Amino acid sequence: MTTTATAASKGGVEAVDRALSIIKCFGAGEDRLTLAQIAERTGYYKSTILRLAVSLERQGFLSRSSDKSFMLGSQLLRLGNLYQRSLKLEDQVRPSLMNLLQETGESASLFIRQGEDRICLFRQDSDHAVRDHVSEGQILSLDRGAAGHVISKFDPDYNSEADIRPRVADLPVFSFGERVAEVAAAAVPVFWLHEGRVKLTGALTVSGPLSRFTDDACKIMRAALLKEGQQLSARLGAEYIWK
Repeated sequence: MTTTATAASKGGVEAVDRALSIIKCFGAGEDRLTLAQIAERTGYYKSTILRLAVSLERQGFLSRSSDKSFMLGSQLLRLGNLYQRSLKLEDQVRPSLMNLLQETGESASLFIRQGEDRICLFRQDSDHAVRDHVSEGQILSLDRGAAGHVISKFDPDYNSEADIRPRVADLPVFSFGERVAEVAAAAVPVFWLHEGRVKLTGALTVSGPLSRFTDDACKIMRAALLKEGQQLSARLGAEYIWK
């Protein structure tokens, strides 16, 4: 099936799909791309890219620099700001907490930094009679527990060496019996985009009794947390790139 036929079968418009592919091929930290780079990433002929670029430039979604390379246009900043103002954080976070609860069976939370501590901003408790007891609004220490370690490591506002492009091999961060002797937890960072900068939202975490953090359970938690951390960050406008 041809590309045109594929687009038509999905009810889309091929030219629009191609134009958006050009915009989406820009990666984090890339302020400009050459025609050759865009052609390599999209697989489109250079002549096709140039035709589409004329429309994108006219509408403010793309611009050209003095060396003829391409840059993202100001319309994207305007739309990005509108999108950010329309976001309600709880509406974005709750689905991730519910997914984590359903996939792992353990309580799920989002912690954010509050000074030198961390606060549980949102929480979804498990139905287990024996579980980790934390409430929304509860303040805990940053120096103990998986969520605290994630916030300390990945927050660029507080840590000049913060890694905002975490390696998948290093995640999630696990803690066993640190905050409470019989409690374990696993956490990943969640990022958002603010005024062109990637910033840490907080730590997405699951927690429960140490006895339920078996090898098999930890594998399930790892997959679930990586997926939800990436998807929640994407909903908040941040490109969550795993090295």
